[in-house]
Amino acid sequence: IRLAANIEFPEEMPSMVDHGISAIGLFRSEFLILMYGRVPTEEEHFKLYSDILSFTNPSYATIRTFDVGGDKFAKAFGVEPEANPALGLRAIRLCLRDREMFKTQLRAMLRASVHGNLRIMFPMISSLDEVLEAKALVEEVKDDLSRAGVPYSEDVKIGIMVEVPSVAVVADVLAEHVDFMSIGTNDLIQYALAIDRSNEHVSYLYNPLDPAILRMIKSVVDACKGAGVEVGMCGEMAGEPLYTLLLVGLMLDELSMTVTNVLRVKKIVRESTLEEAREFAEHALSLPRARDVEKFVLHEMRRRFPGEMEEVSFAPNS
Repeated sequence: IRLAANIEFPEEMPSMVDHGISAIGLFRSEFLILMYGRVPTEEEHFKLYSDILSFTNPSYATIRTFDVGGDKFAKAFGVEPEANPALGLRAIRLCLRDREMFKTQLRAMLRASVHGNLRIMFPMISSLDEVLEAKALVEEVKDDLSRAGVPYSEDVKIGIMVEVPSVAVVADVLAEHVDFMSIGTNDLIQYALAIDRSNEHVSYLYNPLDPAILRMIKSVVDACKGAGVEVGMCGEMAGEPLYTLLLVGLMLDELSMTVTNVLRVKKIVRESTLEEAREFAEHALSLPRARDVEKFVLHEMRRRFPGEMEEVSFAPNS
């Protein structure tokens, strides 16, 4: 399994070297809006993406297209307040509506691709139609660049985030049309369990170890493996050492996380065998209730990795 970094600002990249990480599994491009105080120009996009790809070369950088709308940077795009912003005009939906803005970002990414190994990732995908529409825009931008004589790499990988349960259900279908998938557990758990994490009355129900979530993750991994497509995870769950052995056992190809979490996760990976991890995951998947999974995972991880579990604040429901 590979470990990669989740990055919001370019200033974070040098710390990757200190932690022995060479790849970026998630660059949150929407944070450019914070850097510039507005939607960046094509040249501003291009300069930053070029720097990122040069830094990670010969490894790779996965740059997520704007994940905006809802509660994130909505004003910069003129999105009116919505009754249910988490279910509204955001991410790929907004990008496919504002195509010129989207094409500007894609054009900058493709131009920068000559500086390293670029992976473009679309967020908040909910159907095959959205994937095909977004990929068609990438091809349209490539044609424009070719006609203008602007170079770009022919080996740019295209992937999607798995954040919406509908995608998890038809992951086998979508896997035929992408190069990789990355599971965004933060939103996936919220949508699958119908939980608002910010609502104090129901936030306790938000649980990465719910059997429904584990089975959903496994089904996505199985679908990707069947299609020969890489599958990783870039949500908070990926960087929590408590879940590391379980995720290795579920056969994910990559865990992408905040750089500060890398060393503890790496230690668990190095001190485990794949056989142990698969047995661990198999047992967790066999348990019927979230509290049963919690007790098993917490007990076993504290027994096997007491040093790494000292800072774990999670406690099972009783």
